[in-house]
Amino acid sequence: MVNKERGWFSKWLYEGVPEVEGPHEPEGKHHTHPWWKVMCLTGVDYFSTLGYQPGIAFLAAGVLSPIATFILVLLTLLGALPIYSRVAKESPHGEGSIAMLEALLSRWKGKLFVLVLLGFVATDFVITITLSAADATAHVLENPFVHSTLPFLEHPVLVTLVLVALLGAVFLKGFKEAIGIAVILVAAYLVLNLVTIGVAISETLTHPELLNDWKTALWATKTSGGYGGIFVIVGLSLLVFPKLALGLSGFETGVAVMPLVKSPNRIANTRKMLVTAALIMSFMLIASSFVTSILIPKSDYCPRVDCGATKQAHEVPEFCPCTQAEIDGKVVKEPGKANGRALAFIAHKYLGDVFGTLYDLSTILILWFAGASAMAGLLNIVPRYLPRYGMAPDWSRATRPLVLVFTTICFAVTIAFAADVDAQGGAYATGVLFLMSSAAVAVAMSAFRRKNKWKWAFSAIALVFAYTTLTNIIERPDGIKIASFFIFAIIASSFISRVMRSTEVRIDKIELDEVAQSFIDDLDSEGEIRIVTNRRETGDLAEYRFKEHEKRIDNHIPSTDPFLFYEIETGDASEFKGKLRIRGYDVDGYRVLRTEAPAVPNAIAAFLLYLREKTGKIPHVYFGWSEGNPIVYLARYILFGEGDTAPVTREILRQAEPDPETRPNVHVGG
Repeated sequence: MVNKERGWFSKWLYEGVPEVEGPHEPEGKHHTHPWWKVMCLTGVDYFSTLGYQPGIAFLAAGVLSPIATFILVLLTLLGALPIYSRVAKESPHGEGSIAMLEALLSRWKGKLFVLVLLGFVATDFVITITLSAADATAHVLENPFVHSTLPFLEHPVLVTLVLVALLGAVFLKGFKEAIGIAVILVAAYLVLNLVTIGVAISETLTHPELLNDWKTALWATKTSGGYGGIFVIVGLSLLVFPKLALGLSGFETGVAVMPLVKSPNRIANTRKMLVTAALIMSFMLIASSFVTSILIPKSDYCPRVDCGATKQAHEVPEFCPCTQAEIDGKVVKEPGKANGRALAFIAHKYLGDVFGTLYDLSTILILWFAGASAMAGLLNIVPRYLPRYGMAPDWSRATRPLVLVFTTICFAVTIAFAADVDAQGGAYATGVLFLMSSAAVAVAMSAFRRKNKWKWAFSAIALVFAYTTLTNIIERPDGIKIASFFIFAIIASSFISRVMRSTEVRIDKIELDEVAQSFIDDLDSEGEIRIVTNRRETGDLAEYRFKEHEKRIDNHIPSTDPFLFYEIETGDASEFKGKLRIRGYDVDGYRVLRTEAPAVPNAIAAFLLYLREKTGKIPHVYFGWSEGNPIVYLARYILFGEGDTAPVTREILRQAEPDPETRPNVHVGG
């Protein structure tokens, strides 16, 4: 694929192009590890959301955040966990729910749906990188030692861009599966969080007035009509919990890393990994949401009502994301010190700045490493699908060019959102929820096809995820706008690439049966190799007798020169590449070769080049003229693998063989 004559920079840029033949990677490509170590690798994405989830939960739900978080945990344990346990069973090579849907939906429907899903994958992973880097920046800038010794760092966009650039530099150098680093980071981060949450719970128990204040605020929750009570609390929590969906991230990554889990019993061990991670995260989410709601101090009401936070969040300036402004003669503060770092705020307040700084450092590292996990996911998914569909340039199978592309996109997203954690939450949640909803739909569809006894349960889970996704989209439409941009960009660039690459040979391998091989051997011994293309109609003696007479007159083939008929039926035209299995048939003395291929001109060109290599002779191929609109023919070729076959075949041959002296000859008569 890569031109060996390029300079040193091009050789470095395209070094290590992976050979990915399908949606799953070949067995044995990765070193395998115990499931708990692999859990740490996926945990850098999953567990790192504790850095910003409690703050975002309070901004979205206020004093209801512990109740809404509990509902989210129920969805995690009773919805996401069963769904992804099933995904793990049906995609043991780490293909995930995308490959399941690709298999369930045929031809162009499946590929278009995959492109849409890839748009949401890009949204999820790109926002993971930028949001994690932005939250790491928040932990850097709010640290008291940074305030006192490094004031020049107080530029969040610049610091975030530096973190993203460092991430890109690591992948340009070469990123390997850093299981060991992930284990250390996750272990340290979880221990520091347990200590922080433990101290916070102790503070809550020793200061019952704080808990009473929260209870009072909770029971004071009312609807706009003035109604309150337990049903209102639960009802409002059900309405707002989709905004907390960031706490569901990590399941798709967990399935994607399955090839790293040691066998035997890889599926069972992956399920252990998913269950353990979900239980740890469920406890952490509930506990962190509870203590941050109680212990973050309340102060004067914030006069701004357009910053996107709930009224309760306005009443807690430490959480409020308002920017500095003067309203009604009052100066509103910068974003609250707990905004995007609620647990870090508690760690500094109750355990001192030394422990708090250690917590900040751990959070910064795991958030940065979460970006690495997302970047690795992007670099893994794009080569699995788009080049195989012909919907990306062949260089997209190389890691370093993709790193440069994704890093540039992350720069643009960071600048567009001004490195604001809260502003990116909607887009992140949209990407996560849509992927989980698609996984639920894939599992439900598969269960119905297999007549699984849990098919209705999986369908109910799919409906819950669909509701959660739609609610999040309605409440925070910015997420679907960003996802739509990625979807449009991927579909547009994919089809442009497909058109530009359509004249590649696109045939990986050619196999001939014994009859077909004997026809080729006989033709080689008789002189020139002449191939007459034919669109089969009845396939009887009368058809071939008529076609022989027509071709010999139109193409001036001598009556003494033998030839072979070559007939191609289009298979799945949405496939970009394929294998030719050519069979020979003797129809009352006429020698006929038949095969099936995604695109007719490419199959003809590939066979001619094959004949040249095997016989050492320049083959001749004969066509009749096509009549019709060339634009229509082009569209038919791109979408259905057929069209004005003769000129397309010649162009494919011209690109495959630049030397006209050794290029197979194309003849058109009529």
